Amino acid sequence: MEKSTNVVWHEQSILKEDRRNQNGHNSFVLWFTGLSGSGKSTLANALAARLYHDGVRNYVLDGDNIRHGLNKDLGFSEQDRTENIRRIGEVAKLFVDSGQVVLTAFISPFQADRKLVRDLLEEKEFIEVYVKCPIETCEQRDPKGLYQKARQGIIKDFTGISSPYEEPENPEIVVESNLNTIEDTVEQVVQYLKENKLI
Repeated sequence: MEKSTNVVWHEQSILKEDRRNQNGHNSFVLWFTGLSGSGKSTLANALAARLYHDGVRNYVLDGDNIRHGLNKDLGFSEQDRTENIRRIGEVAKLFVDSGQVVLTAFISPFQADRKLVRDLLEEKEFIEVYVKCPIETCEQRDPKGLYQKARQGIIKDFTGISSPYEEPENPEIVVESNLNTIEDTVEQVVQYLKENKLI
């Protein structure tokens, strides 16, 4: 693919701080990571509803939904997974610049890829939420039947089965979805955001 060379950054007349002031809250990324079936999307959407109710402008970027459009040209090789996360990081950065909270629900199995996104953003703009759940529980849930297909060899490079998942080393938040209700985990994240004066 040929890269653009004659490109110059154009400064905007309305700054990130202006948009934050208009919205009445900070903007940042809540990056939900965890195994398939751990509850990332469920938690992200429940939290989005709570934030919306509380007047916090937000948007959910979900792994499956993004692969229907922006990243439909990518597979699940390690290289494609990295590019998938890189693109999401750039989109998330735009949301932060627009003054909104963006909630991203992606397995994002590799620490290096998550760090790449963290490094795109400023301090306190990337909040890693590890949705911790034993693989046995994820397999029992298996809402999309993916684990079964992975065990049968139908799906290659499946995280937790034939491809590794690197647990976050120092996430800002750890929620244990197999031990707590959605309501409790939403409250846990909201309390973190309030304690850190992000909302």
